[in-house]
Amino acid sequence: MLKTTQRNSIIPKAVTEYDLRLLRIFRTVVENGGFSASEVELGVTRSTISVHMSNLESRMKLKLCSRGRGGFALTEDGQAVYHACIELFDSLNDFSRLINSLGEELSGELIILCADQLDSRMQLQLAKVVRRIHTSQPQLHLVLDNEALKHIEKCLLKEKAHIGLLPSYQQVEGLDYQTIYNEPMYLCCSHTHPFFLLDDAEISAEMLALTPAVHPGIDIDSEGKAQLKQLNLSAKAYQFDTRKTLILSGCYIGYLPLSYIKQELAAEQLKIIHRDSASYQFSLSMVSKHNPRETSKIELLKTVFNEVFNQEG
Repeated sequence: MLKTTQRNSIIPKAVTEYDLRLLRIFRTVVENGGFSASEVELGVTRSTISVHMSNLESRMKLKLCSRGRGGFALTEDGQAVYHACIELFDSLNDFSRLINSLGEELSGELIILCADQLDSRMQLQLAKVVRRIHTSQPQLHLVLDNEALKHIEKCLLKEKAHIGLLPSYQQVEGLDYQTIYNEPMYLCCSHTHPFFLLDDAEISAEMLALTPAVHPGIDIDSEGKAQLKQLNLSAKAYQFDTRKTLILSGCYIGYLPLSYIKQELAAEQLKIIHRDSASYQFSLSMVSKHNPRETSKIELLKTVFNEVFNQEG
């Protein structure tokens, strides 16, 4: 007679909709760095979040995090559960993406976020993008807006935006980057700055190193860093319009893209200093999430952006 071998195994319970809800809350808490920082995004109070987290730990029979005077921190088990959450929700997103791709017509919002103010040239280029999208998919509700750079990266990762237009200053894990535009950045001073009346030969490296200058506010590429190291960085402005304001004050010198200062150069309100040696390239990237849920919308945007910007080049 065959003997039945007993195995000391635990059959896991099926994941319920309530479990998924708790895991989504857990992921949000982790990504925001604590309970208090998650209140606005989750739309509930800190005490309610605490109850949800306690329920999750009770259901899983695991200690996932510590919270107290030392701040919020994941336990080793919490780290493992968080990474498993990412894989779980990515799988769910893959399923949703597959279902959405079966539809013939795109619908809903199409969200493009820009990290910089739009000069007249970029406005014209994006207007062409908008026109092509509206002509081919008029049912889509287009959203075009400016947001802080870090906020755009977060929106893309959480799929609250489809495409971001960002300067190529770093690459965040989970995002895909494609350079769509390059232009030179030149060192400038205003007509009220002492350098305006001097020839380049009269403006030495020592003089540049002592003169107050504007930092661009982000970690730029190696070529740009080498240029900034030669300056006395005494102010900071990320947006081109605020940076130009500081330079127009006559108190600072700083780098601006050529397309953004053509009017001021023609009016002799600004002057480029050491055009041949004091410059670096500004690159604009089209950024999207790697393996996005709404693949068809991302592909539409990438196709149109490439058509418009490649025509220019």
